Amino acid sequence: MGTSQADVHPKLATIQALLAKVENPATTEAEADLARTRAMEMMAKYGVDEALLSDGQPSRDGITDRYIDLPNPWSMPRVRLVCFIAESVGCKAVHMGVQGAGGVRRVHVIGYESDVQRAEILYASLVLQMLGGLSAQIVPFGVRSARAWRNSWMLGFVERVTDRLEEVEAAARAAASGETSATGRSGELVLADRDAMVQAAYRREHPRTRTSRGGYSGSGYGDGAAAGNRADIGGTRRVGAKSAGVLAG
Repeated sequence: MGTSQADVHPKLATIQALLAKVENPATTEAEADLARTRAMEMMAKYGVDEALLSDGQPSRDGITDRYIDLPNPWSMPRVRLVCFIAESVGCKAVHMGVQGAGGVRRVHVIGYESDVQRAEILYASLVLQMLGGLSAQIVPFGVRSARAWRNSWMLGFVERVTDRLEEVEAAARAAASGETSATGRSGELVLADRDAMVQAAYRREHPRTRTSRGGYSGSGYGDGAAAGNRADIGGTRRVGAKSAGVLAG
C-alpha cells in the first residue's frame, strides 16, 4: 500500500516536490544541493514536530502499518533499502519473503503514520538513486561474477545512505530534547515513548522475528558505499539518473 497524494501532509508534499527537483536531470548541481539539503532538514523536523503535536492525541498520528511489495530486478536490495530506511525514521520492518510468482518480496512496516509516510517518500527517492547509480556502473575487469559485484555495490549504497539518514534523524531528536509536547512533556520523553509503542506493536505482530543488519562484503561494496555517501540527501554529487521500479504495494 503506497501513500496517495490526497493522504500526504502539506509539508510532506513540499518535501516530495523538493526531492523531485533534485531527481530532475535539468536541475543544476547548485540547485540540487539546496533542494536536497532543505528536503532533509524539513523531513527530520517534520518527524519531531508531528511527535510533539500528536502527544496525547492518538487519533491524530496513531500507529499503523503497510505491506509493501517489491519487484524484481534486485528485489532483495530493495528489501534492505526499505527496511533500513524504516528503521532510520522510527519504524520497524520485517521481510515477509517471496510472494507468489516473479520473485516479488513483501515487507511489513509498522510505525506511526507520519513516520511510515516519511519512510515511503524517502524510499521512493533513494531507490531511483540506487538503481540509477547501479546502471551507470562498469563492472571492473576480472570480476568473476558481475551479478555478485552489482549486488555488493547496492549493499554498500544501502548501508552508507541509511547511516547518513540516521545521523540526520539523531540530530533532529537531539535538537528536540529541550522542547515540550502538546501535553507539556519533554521531547525526549515523547520520542522515547513512541519508540517503545512501535516496538510493542511490532512484537505483537511478529513475536518470533528479530532484525539485524549483519555484515556485507565484496569488491563492489566500497564503491556502493561511496555512492551512498554522495546520494541526494545532503552530499555534493548526484548519483545516476531515474530508473524504473519505485514503491509498489
